[in-house]
Amino acid sequence: EVQLVESGGGLVQAGGSLRLSCAASGFTVDEYAIGWFRQAPGKEREGVACISSSDGSTTYVDSVKGRFTISSDNATVYLQMNSLKPGDTAVYYCASTEGSDWCILTGDFSPWYDSWGQGTQVTVSS
Repeated sequence: EVQLVESGGGLVQAGGSLRLSCAASGFTVDEYAIGWFRQAPGKEREGVACISSSDGSTTYVDSVKGRFTISSDNATVYLQMNSLKPGDTAVYYCASTEGSDWCILTGDFSPWYDSWGQGTQVTVSS
């Protein structure tokens, strides 16, 4: 029911910026959260940032604090990525919960999210 479509990925040099977009549709509840996650080749998927529908509160993992900003505008959630590093290279996914606005970015977070997008590639060159 819920559909999430990511866009905005690409190739950028270290120190540069990219803005990712997650277009969301099909929500049937008022309480939900949308998070950004990423997965590099040979590595586990990790949480990046999350935003709650109820009050717009945001959550970040320590590795991106001060560099990444999550925000929303209508049915689109954005991830502004500044000061990019080669270690940020990964496929970036957005995911959503339904029925709760609680954000989980660490541990076994996958079961918490009901819907996932297909991902967009971000490559940061040194």
